[in-house]
Amino acid sequence: MSTILIIDDDDQLRKSFQKILVEEGYSVQSAASGEAGLDIMRKKIPDLVVLDIRLPGMSGLETFQAIHEIESKLPVIIMTAYGTTETAIEATKMGAFDYMLKPFDIPDMLTVIRQALEAGRFMRSPVDMDVIPEKASREAIIGRSKPMQDVYKAIGRVSSSDATVLIRGESGTGKELAARAIYQHSLRADKPFLVINCVAIPENLLESELFGYEKGAFTGASHRRVGKIEQAHKGTVFLDEIGDMPFSIQAKILRLLQERSIERLGGRDTIPVDVRIIAATNRDLESALNEGRFRDDLYYRLKVVTISLPPLRERTSDIPLLTEYFISRYTAELGMDNPGITKEAMDILSRHPWPGNIRELGNTIQKVLIFNRGTPIHNEDITQAISGEIVTNNSYRETTDQTLRKWAWEALNAKNEKNLFDSCMDKIAGILISEALSLTGGNRSRAAKLLGLSRPTLHSKIEKYNLKIETFVKEDQS
Repeated sequence: MSTILIIDDDDQLRKSFQKILVEEGYSVQSAASGEAGLDIMRKKIPDLVVLDIRLPGMSGLETFQAIHEIESKLPVIIMTAYGTTETAIEATKMGAFDYMLKPFDIPDMLTVIRQALEAGRFMRSPVDMDVIPEKASREAIIGRSKPMQDVYKAIGRVSSSDATVLIRGESGTGKELAARAIYQHSLRADKPFLVINCVAIPENLLESELFGYEKGAFTGASHRRVGKIEQAHKGTVFLDEIGDMPFSIQAKILRLLQERSIERLGGRDTIPVDVRIIAATNRDLESALNEGRFRDDLYYRLKVVTISLPPLRERTSDIPLLTEYFISRYTAELGMDNPGITKEAMDILSRHPWPGNIRELGNTIQKVLIFNRGTPIHNEDITQAISGEIVTNNSYRETTDQTLRKWAWEALNAKNEKNLFDSCMDKIAGILISEALSLTGGNRSRAAKLLGLSRPTLHSKIEKYNLKIETFVKEDQS
């Protein structure tokens, strides 16, 4: 569960905002002054700070500077009234993740909070390389094949420079992990690392997201906003899926690489910025060049250093290591003992072509562990998981779909309940929550994460279905 620290002298706002965040499943602490907030931080570093820029005593800007002296990679969201926008912009240039104008829209703030928490995780969570699977961190680049040894060498050589890097590879090969490994081993590792997915952001918003805008630049631009490039000054920007970047924006990225400067949307001032660009794509850029969809001058600027990540079918000797890593990782997350895997099952994994690469392999292992209930992984489990027909552990091994259809047919033909739909949905929900609690040994936080629910929502459903937590708590084996 992520912990958020709110520092604001407005008691009403602080309490209501804290209530909203708790309902979203976050752990929240709060302070009415910068001094009090720093005292909390010295005891335990939160995952995110939401900081009002106008505070009694120590100012918001002074508090921000003190926060970054304690933990330079901690994301901070600034809250500001209209009259203190310039101070918030100054804090953003100094490394604040973003700023929000009061009164802010709750859904917009929650979106920024999710983005900030992800950015903080990217900066602080280590990406291990070439390690023993059982000793790897949650996120690691695993493999000892010749192609992967070449990748490790390339990351090591380029990390200490400021060279622009282009990472190429099919979807699911680990391009984002490679980018983070470069950042974490670079001279900019104590500065911001921001990720921009060029596909996820609509074209009409991508330019303002990257470069910011001036007041009046377009309808609704009521104040100046600093873009992600400017926010990452002295740090690193990862442009994911750059092969899909709109042609109109490519010229601005080229200018950034050539001149180390940008212009905000609607502005005329040239703003110098010092950022390192790491880009990634799964596209055939050479074909895009020939078809006029990608600028040739940007192409050559990006590929100062190119790192190509091999597809899994070209490094099949790494599949046993990757499988061990995913089993170790997901059993820990699910609160299970490692069930092991048979040689026949491993042989099937090694022979499969894995069009989705490492991501597909990881999803397959996770799926098997969830439905296998702690028994050793057999070849039938892998075959069913790959085909999409997960089976239960009943002796007749019906598919989940067949079992549910049979149950639904019997319920419909019984005709003995007035609110049949609600009754069936409650029964399914109760079983699903019971299984999640069983898998996690009664740990509500892990069960909520597994189900995709907030912890308060899970708690209310446990009460609704009268589930007894002690039933699911594993006995101490020591």
